[in-house]
Amino acid sequence: MNQLALQHITDSAYCFPVSDNEIVIRLRTAADDIKDAYIIYESKYKIAESRYKKPMTKIGTGRIYDYYSIRLKLDDTRLAYVFYLNDGENYYYFSEDGASLDYDFSKGYYNFSQYPYINEADIHHKVEWLCNSCFYQIFIDRFCIGDDNKDKSYINLKWGDKPTPKSFAGGDIKGIISKLDYIKSIGCDALYLTPIFRSPSNHKYDIVDYYDIDEHFGSKEDFKDLVEQLHKRNMRIVLDAVFNHVSEKNELFQDVIKKGKDSEYFDYFVIRGDRPCKNPLNYEVFAGCDYMPKWNTSNPAVQDYLIAIALYYIQEYDIDGWRLDVSDEISHDFWRKFRKAIKSVKKDAAIIGENWHDASVYLRGDQYDSIMNYAFTKACLDYFAYNKLDATKTAQKLNDILMRNTDTVNDMMLNLLDSHDTDRFLNEVKGDKDKLYAALCLLYLFPGAPSIFYGTECYTMGGYDPDCRRCMDWETALNKDNKAVLLLSKLSLIRKKCEFSFEGTLVNASQDGRVLILKRHGQRADAELYINQTDEVGTYNELQIAPGSFRLFADGGEIL
Repeated sequence: MNQLALQHITDSAYCFPVSDNEIVIRLRTAADDIKDAYIIYESKYKIAESRYKKPMTKIGTGRIYDYYSIRLKLDDTRLAYVFYLNDGENYYYFSEDGASLDYDFSKGYYNFSQYPYINEADIHHKVEWLCNSCFYQIFIDRFCIGDDNKDKSYINLKWGDKPTPKSFAGGDIKGIISKLDYIKSIGCDALYLTPIFRSPSNHKYDIVDYYDIDEHFGSKEDFKDLVEQLHKRNMRIVLDAVFNHVSEKNELFQDVIKKGKDSEYFDYFVIRGDRPCKNPLNYEVFAGCDYMPKWNTSNPAVQDYLIAIALYYIQEYDIDGWRLDVSDEISHDFWRKFRKAIKSVKKDAAIIGENWHDASVYLRGDQYDSIMNYAFTKACLDYFAYNKLDATKTAQKLNDILMRNTDTVNDMMLNLLDSHDTDRFLNEVKGDKDKLYAALCLLYLFPGAPSIFYGTECYTMGGYDPDCRRCMDWETALNKDNKAVLLLSKLSLIRKKCEFSFEGTLVNASQDGRVLILKRHGQRADAELYINQTDEVGTYNELQIAPGSFRLFADGGEIL
């Protein structure tokens, strides 16, 4: 047995409560190294005298490791446990002291693993609507012009032409309202909007006034109407929280420019010197943008200032959550305080971080609910676009990604193929619509909430920003024979009909390495997806998958 590969961490993604008397325990081993894995457990006050023993289930194989899991329902939540592992030759106990051929339970209080007590405050509860939603992300300026009476003098991009960093096409809030029935018809029931606040740019990430809706997009009344219209349709809305940085034109930073250290807001920013200076730059900014100074989110006054903004839009407009821009550059202290404030006024408000990398430290129930799952995006690109991964390696990669986080978090992850910050997925696969269809199936069946970037359904191409932010092609989107629209509608119905949860998820590949397999168990029905991106026929259990194609089965029938 490869003892170096064994890993279990208490109070982590390897050990977490899911209710007041249920806990999930995971174990990592070397791939194909363990024949059987068991857990031996009891209350930490009883385990010396009596014990339960139950088999664990292998839930996935990654690039190097196998992962085992079990969900325990406890009468006494003061849990103590050790693992009992069979490598085909010997049985080993695995405790905090490592692997051993024998184990003294009478002295177990020195080295058994434990979860001392399930406290209600430590349970990361699911935001159920987030788990069950299909998101539609809108870059507002490029989606739809709905207000024909507004001042259009700022518009400098003809609808449909390729955008530049300074382009304004004229999309607005009324345009979104006019298309809500369309969005609902393709199966999306939650919106994620890029920033709506007053800002000089087309993207609005350089915010001048958080409390003002940008005049290019509409009014406060327009936004209130949007939220009301969404809720009438049982749809949700998540806004973009730009709390890492702000526009240099913001009145607080302007006060610092004028008064320097004498400004009461001087410590709201990170400045090296007596006043901000651009040449040489002596204050922290977003990326290298000297016009977007960074907030000092370790300052309690800044925390209060920004949290008040987040609460305002929940209390005043009844929004359903926040997507947190550049969230990994903001202090953990701020996000902990932010979460408590948000959840105190709206318990089921979603908190979604923009972390492009492993964010498990943020996802323990004290900060975010989920993140934008760019690790999933990259795995899809490596499989469908770049040919870096075959089916076997893709399955392994996806399993490794799932094992970063708890079952609770996996059900809430915001999964995506592309966004306003990436090349369009169809561009990456060089316009291959069949690859897009297969990737959409994987997106919708993978644990978490799928997110569609507007225009995906009308085959929008585009490279990196700003090219990915092209105008919506409404003629193609509304074509009744549009296969992408029909597929999205079917995939959304499958998700709602099956009612998936992370338990019962299986990601693997056929023995010939050609077919990627995703199986989901739902409360009301099961689904299976088979994808073959090779040039040869792939076979799994006598099911043949043609080259470059996919087959999707749900509720016992095949979905085309």
